[in-house]
Amino acid sequence: MKAIKYLSLDDFERAAKKLLPPAVFAYVSGGVEENLSRSDNRAAFDEWGFAPRVLVGTAGRSMQVELFGEKYAAPFGIAPMGFSALSAYRGDLVQARAAEKAKIPMIMSGTSLIRLEDVCTACPGTWFQAYLPGDPERIRKLIDRVEAAGYKTLVVTVDVSVLSNRENNVRAGFSAPLRPSVKLFWQGITHPRWSIGTFLRTIVQHGMPHLENNYAERGAPIISRNVERDLSMRDHLDWSHLEAIRKRWKGRLVVKGIMAPEDAKIARESGMDGIIVSNHGGRQLDGTVSPLRVLPSIVPEAGTMAVMMDSGIRRGTDVLKALCLGAQFVFVGRPFNYAATVGGEAGVAHAIDILKGEVYRNMSLVGVNSVAELSLRLLRPIPPLPVAP
Repeated sequence: MKAIKYLSLDDFERAAKKLLPPAVFAYVSGGVEENLSRSDNRAAFDEWGFAPRVLVGTAGRSMQVELFGEKYAAPFGIAPMGFSALSAYRGDLVQARAAEKAKIPMIMSGTSLIRLEDVCTACPGTWFQAYLPGDPERIRKLIDRVEAAGYKTLVVTVDVSVLSNRENNVRAGFSAPLRPSVKLFWQGITHPRWSIGTFLRTIVQHGMPHLENNYAERGAPIISRNVERDLSMRDHLDWSHLEAIRKRWKGRLVVKGIMAPEDAKIARESGMDGIIVSNHGGRQLDGTVSPLRVLPSIVPEAGTMAVMMDSGIRRGTDVLKALCLGAQFVFVGRPFNYAATVGGEAGVAHAIDILKGEVYRNMSLVGVNSVAELSLRLLRPIPPLPVAP
């Protein structure tokens, strides 16, 4: 991988689109229905501009932050992404290793194809993200498995009461599990680097991938003509299930998918350690606004909880804007998935360096020496252009 070809996070997406079969790329890149939320995640950042300070003296600046008592080298981490090992060879592991070396956190997805124990053993600082099973006993068994594996931070995603309407997946031929078809076979034939370097390599060295971490037990294989994923009963889950987890889980507990101040207040009163303001990257309810729009209203309700954010971040300026609006930390998803597709662990490391470089450079240009100095005083809303009569 030639680093000079990849100067921004978006460069990895363009390269990954050429390498991945359309079905796999559609799964990673797409939102739902009309992609309104996915689009708004980016548009919201463009509605804020900086009012920089000058002659501040920023030679000694640092982007190091402390979160949950841990010191991280930058105010961003890698968001959980399902099926990462389908779009890149050992995708979860290469992301976790790159994150650990860069001294930033990575959240492993519950919808992953590598055993959570293997990732935690290799990279003990990794966080784990869970989708709650519908049955309380299965919830308890899953939580106990995550604890036994050695994870210290558990992230529970709460915005998936039912499956979303991902039409782009259906049109491209993606399903979970994948169903063998002539269309998928042809996509594999015409994308040999992925077929040989990721899919066949995985099967030869590790066997058929399975959904390893949705429950305490092993789940469905990634390819099956008849097996369906068991996602039943999630629509009856409520805050009482989170409160039960809080009593059982001794580590740090984070709720991901908060978009309303009222829910932030309930999370605080329920004993959560942190929240991630997120619309699931625009992949659940289409028309949900960008997390950036609701972030300022959520922060006052958080109290002592850590407030984090994801969805739509692509530049160092995006990171700084989110921090100015009240986030203490942010997570970035798709670009690191694409970087793993293109260059494995080295690709992810390079993507992290790109974003680190942008954050560090732009801190000086904005006029701050620490993340703590970032605040709303450095931003101005950009009004829409007037419409000609």
